[in-house]
Amino acid sequence: MMSGFTIVIVFAAVVGLSIGCYLFSPKGDNQTVWRFTSILTLVSMYLMWMITYLAQLHPLVAPRKANESYGKSAF
Repeated sequence: MMSGFTIVIVFAAVVGLSIGCYLFSPKGDNQTVWRFTSILTLVSMYLMWMITYLAQLHPLVAPRKANESYGKSAF
């Protein structure tokens, strides 16, 4: 499940939800505000998820041992 294709799948889901929010927003004076806030919320959550997912998928710092000769020490 850990692949770059997951990002595309979740992006398609966010686009679908955004279209749904746009089409099914309640009618009235605040329709534009409701659309804007719901779509902006979805985009913000997606960006935060994508950044954390990519940080785990491709870490910048690889784990290393502190001391390579730790097991070879003579007591």
